[in-house]
Amino acid sequence: MAQPMTRDEFQQALLAKGQFYHIHHPFHQAMYAGKCTKAQIRAWVANRFYYQTSIPVKDAAIMANCRDPEIRREWVQRILDHDGHKSLDCKWGGIEAWLRLAESVGLNRQEVLDEKWVLPGVRFAVDAYVNFARRATWQEAACSSLTELFAPEIHQSRLDSWPNHYTWIDPEGLTYFRQRLSQARRDVEHGLSITLDHFQTAEQQAQALNILQFKLDILWSLLDAISMAYEFERPPYVGITDKPVWHHALDR
Repeated sequence: MAQPMTRDEFQQALLAKGQFYHIHHPFHQAMYAGKCTKAQIRAWVANRFYYQTSIPVKDAAIMANCRDPEIRREWVQRILDHDGHKSLDCKWGGIEAWLRLAESVGLNRQEVLDEKWVLPGVRFAVDAYVNFARRATWQEAACSSLTELFAPEIHQSRLDSWPNHYTWIDPEGLTYFRQRLSQARRDVEHGLSITLDHFQTAEQQAQALNILQFKLDILWSLLDAISMAYEFERPPYVGITDKPVWHHALDR
């Protein structure tokens, strides 16, 4: 029988997954190097909005599956951070901050809210993440949030590179990234503690690493879909129509 990793070894194995974080995706690399066009930046912002609005839905699913009030009391802060609440010590909730980002890059606010530009590949990937959180145990779903281990670096990279490369973007629109620097660090401490405490056998630790890889796959797939449509100019149904005919949100 395989021996479980020590707590420190397990944490290091989780951290090692950072090599697959979407900060290394060619689209992100181009973004940080100032090589993205206005259309590509806008496409990324509009599509990523679907992920942003799904985060509190995912977190609500985790809470719905959790019978521990202490965990729920701490986890609910994530929902408040994104949906906004008068108790927050920040300018806007995350969803509103992202809408301000959308406006600052020249997108129509209502079109973003209507998910007009969300590609099917992005929708499928994000929906898979939310559905996983609904079906999994709350500990497994909490583990899937551990891409936050690597999030502060990606937010800082945007803050460092965008003002220099994309001077046409109103700096006010970067508020989301500034707010998430501290919020992500706080969230990951909680999620990491849950994962290290719960996944203790060798089999459970392997499962946790696979769950984290699943979430990394989700984030990478989002950029694959955006790259195909806006970098390689092969959106869905290319050659058949130049109109965005793909489906929008279905009744749930």
